[in-house]
Amino acid sequence: MHERTSRVVGAAASLVLAGVLVGCGSQSETAAPLSDAAQAGDAKHPEWSKYTFTVGDNGGDGTEALAKLTGVFDNAPYKVKFARFTFGPPLVQAAASGDIDLGSVGDVPPITGAAKEYGFKIVAVNRSLTPDQALENIIVPKESKLKTAADLKGKKIAIPQGSSAHGLALNALKSVGLTPKDVKLVFLDPAAGATAFNTGKVDAWSIWNPQSAIAVKNGARVLVKGLPPIDQTSNYYIANDKLLKDKTKRAALTDVLKRLSREFAWAVKNPDKYAQALSQEQGIPLADAKAELAAYSNRLTPVQPSDIELEQKLADAFREAGQITKNVDVKSITDNLLPAGYDSSKLKVSS
Repeated sequence: MHERTSRVVGAAASLVLAGVLVGCGSQSETAAPLSDAAQAGDAKHPEWSKYTFTVGDNGGDGTEALAKLTGVFDNAPYKVKFARFTFGPPLVQAAASGDIDLGSVGDVPPITGAAKEYGFKIVAVNRSLTPDQALENIIVPKESKLKTAADLKGKKIAIPQGSSAHGLALNALKSVGLTPKDVKLVFLDPAAGATAFNTGKVDAWSIWNPQSAIAVKNGARVLVKGLPPIDQTSNYYIANDKLLKDKTKRAALTDVLKRLSREFAWAVKNPDKYAQALSQEQGIPLADAKAELAAYSNRLTPVQPSDIELEQKLADAFREAGQITKNVDVKSITDNLLPAGYDSSKLKVSS
């Protein structure tokens, strides 16, 4: 999400480092769509050649596979690595420590990270083009007698702690007058949560796609959809705070972010190839990748005041519920990298 090798290897359970994409001029057969456009202006920044940026991928949204597919970093004047995380909190910690430079997470990890005073900033929003499609849900087994969020009272809910799914559960409970004290929150990472859910050790599971979509396909039922007003459908890009204070590195990282925005703009216009990328990165059947694809159609934009307001309300809710121990000022951890008005859905990309 440059290594301090010891730290990244120490987090190997949450992280997989991929190979380096080097600006060497060679392209794969499928790398042509964006490579020419991506080269624009590179010659103006020879000082960038000494940089290697590590981009964190939270759960497999196709970032790395799309980079190879589109050639978006071919001939870039810097090198790029990709690091895979199973969920957001470890990614935020890695960004703060400098083990990664940039990464995408849900709405809660920046809040829990800021409460622990990690050194990072929110630099952009990956905004859904299909806000009526939930990125995550609270699901229950097929035979469950639970019908509404109110029925969760006294029940065990599996949740990846400090994740966006944690926020969904908190807001879902609040919407029916419940608090975390009224239920049993069982904090489990996604893999352990899947085991607990499938073996009946918990009554419900708050989790994102593809896990939610696959569970539903296998018979589970959605109890609460992760949609407004109780959940956001946007993700947030975060970056290392110290890096952002270096003007030259900041400019180069902005270029990295814009190239990422290009690959996702291309993906929206090439859904079949995007589904293949998701299937490859997540290790799931192509049919499952296509089923969850709608929720992954997005565009990169700067952070808007409305985003800060939503994040602040969520931060206040976490503090009120005792899920964090310090107040978080979201505005103070926001530092837009993209220029005002930037919207990757307006980019012209070849299909």
